[in-house]
Amino acid sequence: MTTTSVPASSPLSPQGAQRVSQSVFDGSRLRVVLLVDVHDGAQRQFLEAYEQLCNQVASVPGHVSDQLCQSIENPSQWLITSEWESAPPFLTWVNSEEHVRMVEPLHSCVRDTRSLRFHVVRETGGPAADARAGERSLQASPRIGDGLIRHALTFTVKPGKEATVAKILSDYASPQPQVDDTTRLCRTSLFMHGNRVVRAIEVRGDLLAALRHVARQPEVRAVEEAINPYLEQDRDLNDPESARVFFTRAALPAVHHVTAEQDDPAAERHALHYPARPGRGLRLAELLAQRDEAAAGDPRSPVLRSTIFQRDDVVVRLVDVRGGLDAGDPELLLGLPDPEQVAELTTFLDDATGAAASAPGEGDLRRLLKLARMELVTDRRSPDA
Repeated sequence: MTTTSVPASSPLSPQGAQRVSQSVFDGSRLRVVLLVDVHDGAQRQFLEAYEQLCNQVASVPGHVSDQLCQSIENPSQWLITSEWESAPPFLTWVNSEEHVRMVEPLHSCVRDTRSLRFHVVRETGGPAADARAGERSLQASPRIGDGLIRHALTFTVKPGKEATVAKILSDYASPQPQVDDTTRLCRTSLFMHGNRVVRAIEVRGDLLAALRHVARQPEVRAVEEAINPYLEQDRDLNDPESARVFFTRAALPAVHHVTAEQDDPAAERHALHYPARPGRGLRLAELLAQRDEAAAGDPRSPVLRSTIFQRDDVVVRLVDVRGGLDAGDPELLLGLPDPEQVAELTTFLDDATGAAASAPGEGDLRRLLKLARMELVTDRRSPDA
């Protein structure tokens, strides 16, 4: 029997669900699939590392269960599946320093890994499965995507070196966009806010293949080497472990994306950085997602597309705006009209001298918008993207 239950959190509206291509905030169960290629002869070491990891992750909030499977055709291929109450607790864990330490023993015995994350939409089984499904929610309905995968990387540079890094990051030659027959790099948008760099990419096809393709390009390698002396976190790209740890910490996943029904080829791309209070980044991202979902159905909204990236307390919102940031309604552009929520979740009002602590007017919202606005370094689209 196929079972369906109502999400624990408020579901997205049916109209909005047709527009959303990605979201982690629907409250449904999450299935994580990790494909692992183990070095020949390292199976016992891998099993010991997995047992240690399994015991540790069992106490992580939101974790339900996991399974370890070995291929019947190739003993070097393994599959780890885990179930989580919902996506947010998994993302909180997988993006944490605790996770970096937990998985470290696996890397010496693993040749390659690939992680896939899925919300559970339907579940088939007998009465016992029906009972379990009633206790844990399923995704209410399938989403309609646009074929693009959105991802970002973020890191910080040494204070005072922002202009130098911006020049390096804006002067390189674009890599070849075509990765293989099925994967293409469509767009790269790079912004800075203070000493924080955010590089957002859009890929059609296989994200991992695209990231590896870009990393191998000589022009990209040269840029990465050139900015190394200015990074706050040391890294050695010639050391696989150092590079892995750096890019693991730099990953800034997309947690929500919505595209409005209307489109405009002349829309401008902007990025907004939201200074979350400690421990409030995920809640801030969820609130912004709710606001964007509601605004997507508002014909007055100048925001045509919005992608929210979040990791810990780093929250960035990438928006394609009709008419630019200066021309639109600051309440709709900022996505945070409620002053109490602004004060609770961000340090905007702490940093905005003269901004009202309650009922901010349009001038106050424009000051907050100015505080959030990131500086565009480069925005590149591949031909026929």
